[in-house]
Amino acid sequence: MAFDVQAARADFPILSRRVHDKPLVYLDSAASAQKPRQVIEAMTRAMEHSYANVHRGLHTLANETTDAYEAARRKVAAFINADVDEIVFTKGGTEAVNLVAQGLGASLHPGDEIVISDMEHHANIVPWHFLRERKGVVLKWVPVTDDGRLDLGAFQGLLGPRTKVVALSHMSNVLGTINDAKALARMAHEAGALVLFDGCQAVVHKPVDVKDIDADFYVFSAHKLYGPTGIGVLYGKAERLTELPPYQGGGEMIGVVSRDEITYADPPHRFEAGTPPILEAIGLGAAIDWLSGQDRLAIAAHEHGLYDRVRERLAGFNWLRVIGDAPGKGAILSFTIDGAHAHDVAQILDRYGVAVRAGTHCAEPLMRRFGVTSSARASFALYNTEEEADAFVDALTKTQAFFA
Repeated sequence: MAFDVQAARADFPILSRRVHDKPLVYLDSAASAQKPRQVIEAMTRAMEHSYANVHRGLHTLANETTDAYEAARRKVAAFINADVDEIVFTKGGTEAVNLVAQGLGASLHPGDEIVISDMEHHANIVPWHFLRERKGVVLKWVPVTDDGRLDLGAFQGLLGPRTKVVALSHMSNVLGTINDAKALARMAHEAGALVLFDGCQAVVHKPVDVKDIDADFYVFSAHKLYGPTGIGVLYGKAERLTELPPYQGGGEMIGVVSRDEITYADPPHRFEAGTPPILEAIGLGAAIDWLSGQDRLAIAAHEHGLYDRVRERLAGFNWLRVIGDAPGKGAILSFTIDGAHAHDVAQILDRYGVAVRAGTHCAEPLMRRFGVTSSARASFALYNTEEEADAFVDALTKTQAFFA
């Protein structure tokens, strides 16, 4: 059955607005997706009806809010096929990677190796650089092929007895490449390494089963998943979370505190010091409810159809360079225009009501790999239409004329 994009769009109030007197064409969902009214209303309802701090209170509002917060954790667990105690709420995917890196770093030694790739977002690069600087670990880089795939032969060659951690993107935020996480995890485990996947893009566009993948850690953000900012998710196998030391100290993450000693709570609460992102968790739960009520296979076909439509219309334009064309990639189009800076391209497109991302996309090693200083990026989401795809192409050809 075809995806009913108009029914989905009706749930997103912002999509009815105009920009520079043009209908908004929002193609920046890979940076942050728009929010359905179900998310907005869930968060508003929590603030208006039953807001209180969680876990510590015994009054009605505290109990109601705690129930809603922990219900969100259960929804996340079911969404990626995890156990509830394996879900840690963080302030974003970035913090989730940092939590794992800092925790694992406590047991790493100089010369230990961490394998990452040229396609990683800075959030999955910088925390490992911290360990390079502070612990003397060695970073090994998996190269990317000309069409935007991980070089699996090179990856296999990088794995060895000193490999302790493999940290890779499940789906590239620039290339749209979807990596075979299950195969990568198997190869990493055969080398005796732990594996973390950055799933911030993948979890939006495809069902993710962390147990089938056999990930030790999997991270993602709510705001790309049609939920609010300020909250992310760390999945960790129960035994892996138990092995990690606390990330921050404060309320909730403790067992007993005295002048002379301290004990810590079990995961996941060990890693949730202080007042958590309560309303944001409720919003994430609402986003998962909303998305789970859609036909995700039909959504994927719809998004790929938009991408293919744009590629077909742009075929043969020698002034356009597309970065990344891996088989089975997601609906992300990163590109450059001859003689034009990506920032200028984005600003001109905005005059036509078309919102795209421009810059390095927090992926400078990848930009250098493809010999560019920046690119523009159009990312397609479930609420985009064929008419918007055509409007983007028309605006892009008009934009190119400024630089011809």
